[in-house]
Amino acid sequence: MKLQVKVFPKASRQELIEKDGVLKAYVTAAPDKGKANKALIKLIAERYKVAKSRVVIVTGETSRNKIVEVLDR
Repeated sequence: MKLQVKVFPKASRQELIEKDGVLKAYVTAAPDKGKANKALIKLIAERYKVAKSRVVIVTGETSRNKIVEVLDR
């Protein structure tokens, strides 16, 4: 399943909110050396109850707007 995600790094909380078919991901990590991406992957893996290795950022590695794929179990 592919998800559209907008990431808000350096937020005061770790949270995923779905609004209008787009996930908004608030992560406390800074967008430095992939830390925010790792925090995003962890959040999505927890929400969909899959291993972190099953979550892949397809596009937007260095952007706030990303497409993330959760691979089938």
